[in-house]
Amino acid sequence: MFSGRPSELLGRRVANYLVESEIGRGGMAVVYRARDLRLDRTVALKLLAPELARNDTFRRRFTHESQVAAAIDHPHIVPVFEAGETDGVLYIAMRYVPGSDLRHLLDARGPLPLPDAVRIIAQVASALDAAHGHGLVHRDVKPGNILVAEGTDSDHPEHVYLTDFGLTKKSLSLTGFTSVGQFVGTLDYVSPEQISGRPVDGRCDVYGLACVLHEALTGRPPFRREDDMALLWAHQYDEPPPPSEVCPDLPVTVDPVFAKALAKSPDDRHDTCLGFVAALRAAAAPSAPLGEDLADGRTATEPDHTVPPAAPHPPWAAPVFER
Repeated sequence: MFSGRPSELLGRRVANYLVESEIGRGGMAVVYRARDLRLDRTVALKLLAPELARNDTFRRRFTHESQVAAAIDHPHIVPVFEAGETDGVLYIAMRYVPGSDLRHLLDARGPLPLPDAVRIIAQVASALDAAHGHGLVHRDVKPGNILVAEGTDSDHPEHVYLTDFGLTKKSLSLTGFTSVGQFVGTLDYVSPEQISGRPVDGRCDVYGLACVLHEALTGRPPFRREDDMALLWAHQYDEPPPPSEVCPDLPVTVDPVFAKALAKSPDDRHDTCLGFVAALRAAAAPSAPLGEDLADGRTATEPDHTVPPAAPHPPWAAPVFER
């Protein structure tokens, strides 16, 4: 049985895969770049930590992840090739996506122009709504789970994948899978209902997606606090700052859209992730009703803040992707 130490696995064979390098690490698993020895292709090989593999609850969650991800055929969800167990190690082989993730892009480039950020988030929204159509909620939408690969042409400069369905759950069942932890999610993007332990549905991911887009546009998530407890409190009770106040280059017309997506009650949010994106695009369009009163009482009187057309090759993309 492998101990799970990266140095021990490098160069070793796990089932039919030769481990080449570590590419990601989370609380439950490590992801390696590996070579599929049967089909001679590169894959992303996700291995559950051995100490967790001995826990029946974690084993069920890991098995559930493979079944969930394999069942969804969507262009913006990372495909699963195989899942199994070998020498006490649970593994999932997935498509290897060359490029980067949104976390690294934001760290390297800072806030993105509105057209570019919305183009990326729209692809994530499509993937999330597809998962919701299968009765699944991701519950951990964050920049690190959004992979950004090179696109096909100047109209589609990047192709985005949503990954890490290890934290998904069926909306109305499998609740016992979360009994090992307090809740599933990342603090900067976690919805109020996750924190309070209330039932979740797709509108939980609307909240997380809005938090991610807020950071992509402004350089910071909606709430920043000095300690975790204060951050959890903010998600549940504090009003998020309007994005245009954090980033004056944004049109004030987008503020009510974010306020709705980040509402404390799921009933007050957009019903779908693509619904949130559509509302944002409508609010940011040059024909948005400038001069009318907004939901927060301010007046949209800044015509220079309308959204310019997207550049065919965003300057932040070119040096990022692997060739």
